Amino acid sequence: MDLVDVYRHSLTEFMDRVQRVHPEQWPDPTPCPGWDVRALVNHVVSQDRWAVELLAGATIGQVGDRFDGDLLGTDPVGIVAEAAKQAEEAVTEPGALDGTVYLSFGETPAEEYVRQLLADHLIHSWDLAAAIGIDRRLDSELVRFCAGWFTDRAEMYRHAGVIGPAVDLPEPVGEQDELLAAFGRDPAWSSTPI
Repeated sequence: MDLVDVYRHSLTEFMDRVQRVHPEQWPDPTPCPGWDVRALVNHVVSQDRWAVELLAGATIGQVGDRFDGDLLGTDPVGIVAEAAKQAEEAVTEPGALDGTVYLSFGETPAEEYVRQLLADHLIHSWDLAAAIGIDRRLDSELVRFCAGWFTDRAEMYRHAGVIGPAVDLPEPVGEQDELLAAFGRDPAWSSTPI
């Protein structure tokens, strides 16, 4: 799979889980401290909205606070689908991956930015599945692709405060659990105390 295919697949993985959120689950806790299901999904929608603008050449200052606050309104599932479609169109625009985006920490190759978006969708797909109590398995090819990119960047992201401390796991563990732990997730997370 190439980057665009993998990115599209990460959108589908996330959307699949959003469609399975029951109305009463929106306020449920997630593995992301301080975020309930609605806040987590809102975060991903915000990222998708930002992607459209940044891949078109906008700067952080030009976008401003347009995507702050609640973006989900009364139709969260529909908003997620719309935002994902627009982000996919931005990523697949001819030449989009050849450019540069202007992130808070500086200029970044668009291809690198799309890898970040892919990771965001993938990890938050797991977060959402864990939060709403459905199958947590991620596509193994997406996990492998993301891990291959993230391994050399984990400490940089951790140092920047973008992800939490790595989680120590018992041996042996699979690729998915290793990736989740690198992103600061406990694969055994549960919203109910044991």
